[in-house]
Amino acid sequence: MTNQFNFEDAVKALQSGKKLNGKDGVLTSLIKQLTESALQAELEQHLSNEQEPNRKNGSSTKTVKSSVGSFELDTPRDRSGSFDPQLVKKNQTTLSDEIDSKILSMFSMGMSYRDINKHIEDMYGMNIATGTISAVTDKLIPELKAWQQRPLDSHYPIVWLDAIHYKVKEDGRYISKAVYTLLGLDIHGKKEILGLHLSENEGANYWLTVLTDLNNRGVKDILIACVDGLTGFPEAIAAIFPETEVQLCIVHQIRNSMKYVASKNQKAFMADLKPVYRAATKEAAESALDELDAKWGSSYPLVINSWRNKWHNLSAYFKYPEQIRKVIYTTNAVEAVHRQFRKLTKTKGAFPNENSLLKLLYLWHIKRIREMDNAHSQLELVFISVSDLF
Repeated sequence: MTNQFNFEDAVKALQSGKKLNGKDGVLTSLIKQLTESALQAELEQHLSNEQEPNRKNGSSTKTVKSSVGSFELDTPRDRSGSFDPQLVKKNQTTLSDEIDSKILSMFSMGMSYRDINKHIEDMYGMNIATGTISAVTDKLIPELKAWQQRPLDSHYPIVWLDAIHYKVKEDGRYISKAVYTLLGLDIHGKKEILGLHLSENEGANYWLTVLTDLNNRGVKDILIACVDGLTGFPEAIAAIFPETEVQLCIVHQIRNSMKYVASKNQKAFMADLKPVYRAATKEAAESALDELDAKWGSSYPLVINSWRNKWHNLSAYFKYPEQIRKVIYTTNAVEAVHRQFRKLTKTKGAFPNENSLLKLLYLWHIKRIREMDNAHSQLELVFISVSDLF
């Protein structure tokens, strides 16, 4: 392409079968020429305003990446070195944020760096190094840190707490780490992830740290905390939020109970267990538990004792209406989030560091919030439009 490349030349090139985008694409050549012309105009304006004698001094070349492809850009120079271009700054190698946005979008879908590079090459005709992709996604880290430390509401009717495990590289080896997820329901009925924390394994001691962080960020009280059967979990919650009612997940309790029941008795045992957790009242549930004990207590005392010892936290949901019971008797709400996490990370066997994992989960959450807000806005527009008809 020559410097006199114009629109008619571009049309002819397209008609002859030349690509629109990519390194040697028609549009790429046009953008190169327009950018260089604009830089020349910048330099001429700069020279006209100079007080000291100065003049043009050739150009320097650098590879610039744009949304349509990469090209060699000739940036004009001046003799005194006082020219500081504004359209494409001295250290700038990208013309727009579009490529960064594409990288973040693909990253948020769980794509590997290799796949991201391939798609960028197919779309824009440029090869993006792994380090470059990592640098783009690392821009999320300050945003992630700010999000983790953001102030929260003072009161939440319901908070679900659970952990999901991943392999993360540390000190040259991959170890299992737990992502602690806190999903809250605010007083307006909206669910949001209150926090994502990362630590080795899952334990009540670290949950105490997570809950302390929640308190430090402004949460003064939680009506109901829904958790699994982790030992010491209710005590950790009570230490920070003494007025909070703890509801242990009934589904987790049932699964743990069935581990100790012989396979030949599991069907009959489950039939006798259902009246306990499906009872209409707490009193009816306790009567059903007594009947379960009378029939199966001698065979499975460990199971019955587990229900009795945890009964205070297992039976909290009986005091609430049916609609509320359905959302608090299990940790399914936060487990649904974890199912999305697993879907997002299913192609990744492990993560090279903690930040690579957290920034992926955070970006998924932000994308989900934006989609929900957009859907809500669209519904409002439709509602207003329909209302105008009456």
